[in-house]
Amino acid sequence: MSTLRNKVQLIGNIGNEPKITNLESGNKVARFSMATNEYYRNAQGEKVQSTQWHYVVAWDNKADIIEQYTHKGKEVAIEGKLISRSYTNEMGVKCYVTEIVATEILLLGSKNEPTPLKEMEVTADEVNANPSMDNTSANGKTTEAQQGKKPQGSTRKRTPKSNQKVA
Repeated sequence: MSTLRNKVQLIGNIGNEPKITNLESGNKVARFSMATNEYYRNAQGEKVQSTQWHYVVAWDNKADIIEQYTHKGKEVAIEGKLISRSYTNEMGVKCYVTEIVATEILLLGSKNEPTPLKEMEVTADEVNANPSMDNTSANGKTTEAQQGKKPQGSTRKRTPKSNQKVA
């Protein structure tokens, strides 16, 4: 049950061009807003859209994914945790903010979206030198399905009931 504590899952669209910052520590952080939409019918039967805005922070390899493969309007699924922090702005006023720190990012949307410039810069020599380049997921790991293996846990063996004959 502890895995359900402080867990957020959202599917929505990136609301602004992600801001990428390389810190002196060597870490990379991406910050962006994300819009989620819900639809309902009002008392008159009209369809109404309700949009909620969320602030998302992605660190290191997740920031790399955001930088390389996303842009304003891109549909993504985010899993993460909520954090609240405070800071003092330039006028001396203490401000509070709640953000989602992304632990998982899934790129959604059409494959027909324009290809990011950084992805197009990969040359044939780079692909030949690293044949696994096209077999990696967004987190940089090759999945079992991409390796041609059957994913574990995808098959279910039936156990016969005590009164059932096994052929």
